[in-house]
Amino acid sequence: MEDLSKLIESARQAFAEATQPAALEDAKAKFLGKSGTLTTMMKGLRDLAADQRKAAGAEINAAKRAVEEALNARREALAQAALEKKLAEEAIDVTLPGRTSPAGGIHPVIRTWMRIEEIFRSIGFDVASGPEIENDWYTFTALNNPLNHPARSMQDTFYVDMKDEKGLLLPLRPHTSPMQVRYSRTHKPPIKVIAPGRTYRVDSDATHSPMFHQVEGLWLGENISFADLKGVYSMFLRRFFETDDLIVRFRPSYFPFTEPSVEVDMMFTTGSRKGKWLEISGAGEVHPTVVRNYGLDPEQYCGFAFGSGLERLTMLRYGIDDLRLFFEGDLRFLRQFNE
Repeated sequence: MEDLSKLIESARQAFAEATQPAALEDAKAKFLGKSGTLTTMMKGLRDLAADQRKAAGAEINAAKRAVEEALNARREALAQAALEKKLAEEAIDVTLPGRTSPAGGIHPVIRTWMRIEEIFRSIGFDVASGPEIENDWYTFTALNNPLNHPARSMQDTFYVDMKDEKGLLLPLRPHTSPMQVRYSRTHKPPIKVIAPGRTYRVDSDATHSPMFHQVEGLWLGENISFADLKGVYSMFLRRFFETDDLIVRFRPSYFPFTEPSVEVDMMFTTGSRKGKWLEISGAGEVHPTVVRNYGLDPEQYCGFAFGSGLERLTMLRYGIDDLRLFFEGDLRFLRQFNE
């Protein structure tokens, strides 16, 4: 019978030379496989005399255990080496700065929205919001727009494929003015409210967008005059632009929902924009018919309303000359408002 100590040493040597799990299994087959040396020796026991078989079997089993221990030790060594290699390849240098997700920022138009709310809340105005899909009555009729008014045309107003109880298509609101009516029909005078929100019109160029933001303002009471409009809106502009170096002009105009009506212009008196009149808002005293549509008596209650574009105010505040930049999602443009 082959010297078992030499066989054990040979197995250990073969296992040590195996650098991959597959090579180790090949070496195992040489000693412990179906045709392996130790397996063949176990089969040969039947050819020995009975008195020799027991002693030889014990020696072979002891050798087999020694070979299996060497095999398992090598398997563990290869597994540990593979783990250490993987950990080394995926190692994290804890001395490096951590990788963080970039913080989000507030869009410049939303900054304007928040600033307007803050200013008007400080002087007692509520903030209201309403539906962006309106009906014809709140959008046009209640605001004293005649049936043939061009604003009702598909050329100016977006409509959705839904109809109200009168069979009229529902418009996407072209202004936030319907909130004048909605709010006034559910609140008692005196009423002081602004209604910022998204609006929609068929228009698109460097200074217009099919979707834009507007803020509607309404102050209604028993003795609210045009002088109050001038005082409130002039104060708002000075606080919004954080300067007293501007002039506000109220230029006669026409809107069906106000009488008298004005366009509000402003002009900076210092800086690079000095000396140029800029249109800011439409405004005026609420038309008696509109007050009546509020469910109120125009002989008792009067007041003013205004509507201003948030994009226009944002462009003037930050010196932006193309409204489309607000909607293109270019992070290079947006990040400068959050640095």
